[in-house]
Amino acid sequence: MKRKRVEYEGKLIAVEGLDGSGKSTQLYLLKKWLELQNLKVFFTEWNSSVVVKSATSKAKKRQLLTPTTFSLIHATDFADRYERQILPLLKGGYLVLADRYVYTAYVRDVTRGCDMDWVRNLYDFAIKPDMTFYFNVPLEVALDRILSNRPKLKYFEAGMDIGLSSDLYESFRLFQGRIHQAYGSLSDELNFNVIDATQTIEHQQQLLRRVVSEAIDLSMFRKHTVKPRVQ
Repeated sequence: MKRKRVEYEGKLIAVEGLDGSGKSTQLYLLKKWLELQNLKVFFTEWNSSVVVKSATSKAKKRQLLTPTTFSLIHATDFADRYERQILPLLKGGYLVLADRYVYTAYVRDVTRGCDMDWVRNLYDFAIKPDMTFYFNVPLEVALDRILSNRPKLKYFEAGMDIGLSSDLYESFRLFQGRIHQAYGSLSDELNFNVIDATQTIEHQQQLLRRVVSEAIDLSMFRKHTVKPRVQ
């Protein structure tokens, strides 16, 4: 199923990739660069709805989520942000930067055992981004980055809920490996803009800025300053 393409005044730019791929860092740097040009920019990230966050946190702590309820609760979070933030700001002529979009659900929920068609239909209301960047990094590099900076892995983060291994770190490795494969297939199918996430932060950022600047007329998103009236 192809995502719907709807034209709004604004533009939607999404980033995807494994945990540890550096996608969030790159999107943050892009956001700052755009803001320095006095452009209308809005940032949104996965699993951040204030309406749903409390319930999600409690359910995860008590390990109550099955793959289906895990999928549904994240879809609820996304739907709330989509209706309250993403869509209104696109209509209002903003550059909306999404740190992960529906494609995160595609790879993670299916890896957990949900049916792909069911997951895609669940998010069928969401428009297709104008640009999607996939930060591709070898699995071992991503794992090393995560494990070196995180004292303890979380239950669902490690995929412990699907029984890949009784060992937390081995489960994480297997889970992330499957997600990495799923992202590769999805990127080929949907023709993501692939960024080599093993390059330096500076090199990746330069490439990101160049691709965005060439594809989008950024001058259309400049904030208008109101000149004071002369008495």
